[in-house]
Amino acid sequence: MKLLDIVVKDAIIPDLVATERDAAIADIIDALVNAGALSPKLRDEFIKAVIKREKRGSTGFGHGVAVPHVKHPAISKMAITVGISHTGVEFNALDKQPVYAIFLLLSPEDQPEEHLDAMEAVFGSLSQETFRRFLRQAKTVDEIMTLLQEADAKAPVR
Repeated sequence: MKLLDIVVKDAIIPDLVATERDAAIADIIDALVNAGALSPKLRDEFIKAVIKREKRGSTGFGHGVAVPHVKHPAISKMAITVGISHTGVEFNALDKQPVYAIFLLLSPEDQPEEHLDAMEAVFGSLSQETFRRFLRQAKTVDEIMTLLQEADAKAPVR
């Protein structure tokens, strides 16, 4: 799965202002709503669902990145977006360090295999130190899209 096939470009936030996890999640969900990828009626429900998932176990897996995600019956098409914080977000990450890149993934509940494929594509890129470093330095949506395009080009074909 290619990241560019599921990333909602109009929802990318190159300068996330929130410094706390719940506020950052709300800002990213709002960006998805504003981009038309999520119904405004579902905004609060999705914020609660993502935070509930975080309370079960942080998706801040270390190295300055987090991948909050939720599967939901109201989602018909997978959507992912990116928020970049230049100051860091307290995300209760596994390494206890701030998070600078947040990839939020919303998946249809009835497509678990596609959800896993998307997670694999995200983690494949985020596991590379160079990708994380350049992502953290990105200042525009176009810079982020270029990094995602390069990551897709390097990803193994399945």
